[in-house]
Amino acid sequence: MSLMLRASDRLEESATETLIVPSARRRGRSKVRTSSTSRPGRPSALVTAVKWVVIAVAITLALLPVLYMVGMSFKSPDDILSTRILPSRLAFENWTAAFENWPILTYLRNSFGAAIIAVLVSLLVSIPANYAMARLRAGGKQTLGLIVSAYVAPPVVAIIPLFVLVRTAGLMDSVLGLGIVEGLLLTPVAVWLLDGFFRAIPFEIDEAAQIDGCGPLRTLWSVILPLTAPGIVAVSIIVFILAYNDFLIPLLLTQSVDSQTLPVGIALMQGGREVMFGQMAAASLSGLIPIYLLALFLQKWLVGGLTQGSVK
Repeated sequence: MSLMLRASDRLEESATETLIVPSARRRGRSKVRTSSTSRPGRPSALVTAVKWVVIAVAITLALLPVLYMVGMSFKSPDDILSTRILPSRLAFENWTAAFENWPILTYLRNSFGAAIIAVLVSLLVSIPANYAMARLRAGGKQTLGLIVSAYVAPPVVAIIPLFVLVRTAGLMDSVLGLGIVEGLLLTPVAVWLLDGFFRAIPFEIDEAAQIDGCGPLRTLWSVILPLTAPGIVAVSIIVFILAYNDFLIPLLLTQSVDSQTLPVGIALMQGGREVMFGQMAAASLSGLIPIYLLALFLQKWLVGGLTQGSVK
């Protein structure tokens, strides 16, 4: 009898083991599977190849106009009018003729002068405006939208009033007047770009400056401006490029060679019966190279400033 009881007990224990152990094993396997599937895997070779293809296409599309202009600057008139891609010979006379027949250096000097004045004017107006809106909370939430909307309107609408105002102020046909007008027209862009930098600073810094006895102007000069310096540099570069490349306002406000900018000078290379494409391409590259070098030299501050302003 006792042997039968022991045998039955062993059967029950083996049955429970067969029921419990596989289930436990299954749970362990399920945990291993879930942990293995939850790990983020490396991107496959196909995804990496697609990314590189997209980057290559974007770079090609960005450089294609520049490369086309470089090729045109070294083509003779016969090669330009033909369908061939590569020139039959390198026509260096386009560069020499462009600098001999046209005051390219004067155009470049006027473009740089007007752009620098535009940067100074836009910063002189936009920095106090951003400080008042972001730190002193003046003007309400709609003020920024109203300022930006002034830039959205096409400049053709304000051509006649702008011409009358500049002529009345005695700033017609001068680099100074052109720079002031460009700076005022680009002030909404500067205000819009600087808004994120001024709002990203904690208000506790203003309170600490007030406790130390600093007024609004001292706080702006000693505390806020050093913290927003990367953003100011980035905005200055953008405003400089926009003013440097503008065509409509210099065409309207300048009449002589002493004040005309490079875009206007390039447009004047079109004669009544002949368009000097090679010389125009050479002049365009002459104005493009300094901007590329400037952006290349200041790209660290440009990218860093814009990235800092985008994080609040």
